[in-house]
Amino acid sequence: MSVNKIVLAYSGGLDTSVILKWLEQEYQCPVIAYSADIGQKEDWEAVTAKGMATGAEKVIISDLKKEFVEDYIFPAFRANAIYEGSYLLGTSLARPLIAKEQVRIAEQEGADAVSHGATGKGNDQVRFELGYIGLAPQLKIIAPWRTWNLTSRQKLVEFAKANNIPVPVTKKNPYSCDENLLHISYEGGILEDTWNQPDEDMFKFTVSPEKAPDVPTVIEIDFVAGNPVAINGDKMEPLALFTMLNKLAGENGIGRLDLVENRYVGMKSRGVYETPGGTVLRIAHRDLESITLDREVMKIRDSLVPRYSELIYNGFWFSPERELLQSTMDQTQKTVNGTVRLKLYKGNCISLGRKSDFSLYQESFATFEEDEVYDQGDATGFIRLNGLRLKINGLQGRYSK
Repeated sequence: MSVNKIVLAYSGGLDTSVILKWLEQEYQCPVIAYSADIGQKEDWEAVTAKGMATGAEKVIISDLKKEFVEDYIFPAFRANAIYEGSYLLGTSLARPLIAKEQVRIAEQEGADAVSHGATGKGNDQVRFELGYIGLAPQLKIIAPWRTWNLTSRQKLVEFAKANNIPVPVTKKNPYSCDENLLHISYEGGILEDTWNQPDEDMFKFTVSPEKAPDVPTVIEIDFVAGNPVAINGDKMEPLALFTMLNKLAGENGIGRLDLVENRYVGMKSRGVYETPGGTVLRIAHRDLESITLDREVMKIRDSLVPRYSELIYNGFWFSPERELLQSTMDQTQKTVNGTVRLKLYKGNCISLGRKSDFSLYQESFATFEEDEVYDQGDATGFIRLNGLRLKINGLQGRYSK
């Protein structure tokens, strides 16, 4: 394959540093190292310096935090996205944004190829490449882990030493981690045995629930059209608000998850996640919907959540079906306006109250006290009509007694 210039999704770690040098040698062309700042703790000056020292023509650091919250996290949480009932899609939501910016840089810099460091066993290769294909099908895609012969860490280290690429001398992190504003994930190491529990000192975003404060933190979150807009009455921009939610939830030990999930490529994988702010946001959002969404609208919307979430997990963010479902989800959010009061306490997020000018809850109808708006006698015909088919089946003796 003939290539003139490559944009590499670059983290500065051993793998992508080796890939950077390997691409330069293999294709004999300039390589631009691109890193996306989506909230991970990183020394970007060091990343830039290492990329240039390793042979990059240019190192580009793109600050995507604001876009990540506004255009990826919030839309997904308006839809209550959740994969296999537990996973809040922290990595899955970040990949299409990274790919989108990579494509933009490739077009800006006149590159005709893009590359990534995802392995041939994982979901990320699919997510990156579906993004490239959907946004810029003319670009060539290079996936080194599927083509080269550097198939072990030892071979990577040997290549790095042979090419004067610094190899960390500190003890290797036993986990494969992905960090961004929404979450941090841990895979590999002792976690590959599903019976082993995670080490407590592994966690970065959350304190242990046992060590969380003994006094609850009570907060109020205001929503407009399904998006959070204020905490305790203080209006904030989305990035600042979500950062605050992460802090409050993390301090109270909220958001840990240990999950064995089904990867798109076919295997099961065990991951441990910390998603503090996202966990609180989802609970608050669903609680407000309980008073602002019509029953039948909620049923239809909830029936679409698994499909919507699966599309994101599998890498189809840039697809007509995801956009169709997003429009449907957002249509349901027009009345999701109001305030939720929550108690954050030792790993738990508990709803204490909710209110809205768009509430469909009417105390005059729901009360157990005497009322003048509901005729309880109407229930007799309602029950008989609903039971008619059961009566007919019963006359045929179809039910065991």
